[in-house]
Amino acid sequence: MNITQDTPVGSIVVERLGRASVFERLGIDYCCHGATPLEKACAERSLDVDHVLAEIAESDQRGVNEDVDRVDYSAMPAGDLADQIVATHHVYLRRELPRLSELIDKVVAAHSSNHPELIEVRQTFAALRQELEMHLMKEERVLFPLVKQLEAALEPFSIHCGTVENPIRVMEHEHDSAGSALQRIRELTSNYRAPDDGCASFTALYDGLSCLESDLHLHIHKENNILFPRAAALESALMAAKG
Repeated sequence: MNITQDTPVGSIVVERLGRASVFERLGIDYCCHGATPLEKACAERSLDVDHVLAEIAESDQRGVNEDVDRVDYSAMPAGDLADQIVATHHVYLRRELPRLSELIDKVVAAHSSNHPELIEVRQTFAALRQELEMHLMKEERVLFPLVKQLEAALEPFSIHCGTVENPIRVMEHEHDSAGSALQRIRELTSNYRAPDDGCASFTALYDGLSCLESDLHLHIHKENNILFPRAAALESALMAAKG
């Protein structure tokens, strides 16, 4: 791909996953807003687009040297990618969400008198956890099985939700909501920097929240920018074959 100012940021990461680390560090949203052209994404963050392009090129060279981009998720069959998302990101969330909830409660109890922002961190995280746990269930019980059906189908079939685009829109809306919650947590935690008077648990909490954000960004990227367009294309191909 010849990356230009008009290239969507999601497509840039689809081609080479190692570029996600550049966007993470610069605060460019390549997952929920993957269709945003690079120039606009840079303008929103007051970044020089030529500097960002240079950083992407440097990241690509490191990837070649370190062989970090061995998995091409865009080349995976849709059903295999759905399974990979469950085995990697869903499992991670089901482990980390309860652990972080307990850690937040501990840190709030010890430090909220000096750091009242922790109260809102806990509230925002609790709402995020509740939404994500329902989100995982809907993907595993509705959308992902439907994606596998579409991939295996030889002719169009009746879909209970009308079209795969309908659950996709719901999932994308929930991704946007999760992205907003993560952004608010990042603001409240001063980019996950624990205060000088914070204990080890305080530092562990902010590290955990930072890791959660990075994993969710990659999770959403795989779905919004790879899996969901593939599912829609599978359905379109079936309908075209019928016509």
